[in-house]
Amino acid sequence: MEKIVFGLVGGGWRAEFYLRIARELPERFAVGAMYVRNWEKAEALSRTWGVRVYTTFEEFIAAGAYSFTVVSLKKEISTAYVIRLAEAGIPVLAETPPAPDLEQLIELWNRVGRFATLQIAEQYLFQPMHAARIALAASGRLGAISQAQVSAAHGYHGISLIRHLLGTGFRNVSIRAHNFCSSIIKGPERSVLPSAEETVESVQLLATLDFGDKLGVFDFTRDQYFSWIRRSRVLVRGERGELSNEDVSWLQSYDTPLYSKLQRIDAGHGGNLEGFYLKGIMADGEWLYRNPFAPARLSEEELAIAECLVRMQQHIEGGPSFYSLAEASQDQYLALLLEQAALSGQTVVSQSQPWTE
Repeated sequence: MEKIVFGLVGGGWRAEFYLRIARELPERFAVGAMYVRNWEKAEALSRTWGVRVYTTFEEFIAAGAYSFTVVSLKKEISTAYVIRLAEAGIPVLAETPPAPDLEQLIELWNRVGRFATLQIAEQYLFQPMHAARIALAASGRLGAISQAQVSAAHGYHGISLIRHLLGTGFRNVSIRAHNFCSSIIKGPERSVLPSAEETVESVQLLATLDFGDKLGVFDFTRDQYFSWIRRSRVLVRGERGELSNEDVSWLQSYDTPLYSKLQRIDAGHGGNLEGFYLKGIMADGEWLYRNPFAPARLSEEELAIAECLVRMQQHIEGGPSFYSLAEASQDQYLALLLEQAALSGQTVVSQSQPWTE
C-alpha cells in the first residue's frame, strides 16, 4: 500500500496519537495538513511535529494535501466540522462519539449519513487483545454466544465491544443500570502521577443490556483507565465454552473439556534481539491477531488507531465499511440510554432510529 497521507483537524491530546503514529511509521503515514484555530498553538505544533498547520478552516480545505481528514475535536464541536467536510466532498474519519446527544446524532445522519464517505475511529475493536477476543467469539469454538460481560471502557466504547462480542447488530435492547459510589486512593491521570495519598470518590456504572436471547453486562469506573489497582475484565459465554480475560475453556466433545489461553507474543524478551514490540496474540498455535505495524514501537492504543487509518484508506479505495456512522450512532445512543437508566432507576428500552433503516 502507498503511504497514507491524511489531514488532521484538532491539536489536543487525542490528535497527538495520530502525530506519533506518523512519526513512528513515516514510510506508511504522513500528516499532510493540520488545522487549529490558535496561532501560537499552530506555531508550536509545526515546530514540534514538522507539519504544516493552518489557522483558518478555508485554508485547510484548500490545501488538499491529503486523501481524508481525521476530525479530533471535543464532541460538543466536532459534529459541525464533520458536516462541513462531508458536504465539501472530503472523506472523514471522525473521533468518537460522532455527536453528544440524540438530537445531534439524528441531525448528523440526516445531513450527511446517507451520502458521505464517513467512518468513525472506534479504536477498542482493534486493540490487539480485544480484536483477538472478538475473533475467538466469532470463530464458533465457544458455540453460539449468549453473554458478554465487559468492564474495559466507558459508554459507547464498552457498548461497542458488547455488541460486537454478541453479534447483535442494531437490535433493540432493554437496559437497566445503577451507579455505585465507593472510595479509592487517587491514582495517576493521563500524564500526572499522584504526589500524595488522597482518598477520592469512585463512581461505578453497572448495567444489563437484555437483547432477548443475548445478555450484555456493562461494568465500568473511569479509575480503570489509568489506575494501578483497578483491572479491566471481559467474560464471553457460549454454549460450548467461555473466555474469561485471557483464559479459554471449551468442549471438544460433551465429555472432553479443553483449556487454553490467549497468549501475547512479544519480541525483545530475554535474549531476543529483534526489537521490543508486540508480534501478536495466539491461542493453540493459531494467530488470533497479528501486528501489521511491527516492529514499530507503538502502544496498543496507537496500533488500534493506525488500523483505523489503514481501513479508512481502504474504504476510500472501495473497501468495506469498518465502523460506520450508523454503528457509532447506535453505540452512542445506547450509551445515552444507559446513563438515563442509571439516573432514573427505570428500565429503558431502545427504539429504532433513522440510521437503522
